[in-house]
Amino acid sequence: MARFLTLTFAAPIASFGAIAVGERRPSWDRPGKSAALGVIAGALGLDRSDGDAHRALAEGYLFAVRSEDLPVRAPFRLSIDYHTAQSPPRMRNRRFATRREELAVEDLGTILTRREYRADSFFTLALWPRGEIARWTLDEFQNALRRPIYVPYAGRKACPLMLPMDPRIVDAEDVFEAFARRDALIAADPRISAFLRRRGLESRARTVALDAEACASAVSARIEKRRDALLDRGRWQFGLREEAVTTFPTMEGGR
Repeated sequence: MARFLTLTFAAPIASFGAIAVGERRPSWDRPGKSAALGVIAGALGLDRSDGDAHRALAEGYLFAVRSEDLPVRAPFRLSIDYHTAQSPPRMRNRRFATRREELAVEDLGTILTRREYRADSFFTLALWPRGEIARWTLDEFQNALRRPIYVPYAGRKACPLMLPMDPRIVDAEDVFEAFARRDALIAADPRISAFLRRRGLESRARTVALDAEACASAVSARIEKRRDALLDRGRWQFGLREEAVTTFPTMEGGR
């Protein structure tokens, strides 16, 4: 048996940054590992400049995300925002410490971007230690998520969460059983069940995407590559990570 930290990650509108080229800022249809670890880092109060801490997060834990289908809504609808912002042109040896300093220069230009968002995003996340190299315990993660130092959000600060993350630690043989055990705990709580039912948020599991190294060989899955493996947090550099994507097993069908 292993221990898994599970949590809800749901937002009326979210943005899960993909590779940005030119003016287009696309969004994946589900949060990546770097997004989940970013929420954990914020809850712990880690500064963005603390490269060692962020590297320890990236290397010490495995990750899985389960996509939830809301029966009364079309999940993960794509919305596009036409965005403008003023910014000074880049010049050698010119640096700005604050946004106020940027706006004070005379040669401001206008940047145009098209930003993608996902509406009615609803996911269940799971994290668990990778061997003996984990720096924090899952209990520390759970306590931090219950009382986060920095406010969590779904990709951008303008995207608040619509449900409590409700972090829970469960014991299970694998991540699929961990998700199922979390479902059972939530179903057994009449307050949570009634809350979700009244708001049309009773979900139906669709797919699970997890670190490919954690996917058992007996599970039928396709392999996708995501550029969300942390290389350098200060420079916002990310490398490729292999992710196994499979259908969440049902009680009737099994795996």
